[in-house]
Amino acid sequence: MESNDILIMVMPNESGKVELELESIVIQQFGDVIEQVILDKVKEMNVEGITIKAQDKGALDYTIGARVETAIKRAM
Repeated sequence: MESNDILIMVMPNESGKVELELESIVIQQFGDVIEQVILDKVKEMNVEGITIKAQDKGALDYTIGARVETAIKRAM
């Protein structure tokens, strides 16, 4: 994985909720923003009952959104 990118893994879960596990090199500064971008994209796509594991290396918002969308579409 390159710098300024993010790896997104999506798995179904039985809770019916969206669960997020985030690892980031910039979690202290931008962790809340990264989480919000991910959750906003999930909400926009109207998806529930998934666990998202994200490994961030300083990705920008538009990259995060694109990776989340792609991962969800591939998982469906």
